[in-house]
Amino acid sequence: MSATTLTVPHRFCGPPSSGNGGWTAGALAELVAGEDEEARTEKWPVISVDLRLPPPLDTPLTVTTDGAETVASYDGRAVVRARLSDAAPMVVEPVAADVARAARAHYPGRTAHPFPTCFACGVDRAEGDGLRIFPGPVADQDGATRIASTWTPHASTGKDDHVWVDALPRASLATTWAALDCIGGWAGDLTERMMVLVNMAARVDALPLIGEEHVVVGLARGREGRKTFTASSLYDADGRIVASAEHVWVEIDPATFG
Repeated sequence: MSATTLTVPHRFCGPPSSGNGGWTAGALAELVAGEDEEARTEKWPVISVDLRLPPPLDTPLTVTTDGAETVASYDGRAVVRARLSDAAPMVVEPVAADVARAARAHYPGRTAHPFPTCFACGVDRAEGDGLRIFPGPVADQDGATRIASTWTPHASTGKDDHVWVDALPRASLATTWAALDCIGGWAGDLTERMMVLVNMAARVDALPLIGEEHVVVGLARGREGRKTFTASSLYDADGRIVASAEHVWVEIDPATFG
């Protein structure tokens, strides 16, 4: 068994007092997949992450790896669990960048947002601080409405110690997971009921290029009781798939999150 720590800085919050689920999951996935290799030339494996408790901010979590599972814990309780997966996430069909750009004007979070300071989709986050991914409805896919937004990674989302084979500046793995996160919640309709992420499985083919406009697309996949199932995909400026994810969300009592 090996042990290290993982800390979610306050910048990467979802709700005001806990970590953004996608960023936290991606940060743990990085420890599983080994992002900090001398130079990566292959895709990351599919990693599935369960979020058991709201990730505390600015608090070192003890990370242990035992067998097939990597666990980040606080005060003896498992907060996040990650493992390799053989099930590739579905790919949500792309939309054109101009369509995704126009969809931002219809983002429902502009008028009603449960967590307006969220790192990924918060309307109260400044340019260069939050990701400001603001998805709106765009088209139908198999009878379900897709939502989409453009996103241009800022230099502050990169990693100084990251080396990619092409030596171009790219966003971190945790930021890439965050970009795939909240669009799933909006696809599942956060305006209708309050939900939080409890599972996310993602495949990252490449890290997003800083300064390049990308398109993020989300799709609702169904409901089962308090659970909502969604998917999202990220495309680069040439329309190539960058990453995809599937999510499981669970309806919560709004009073449990401040």
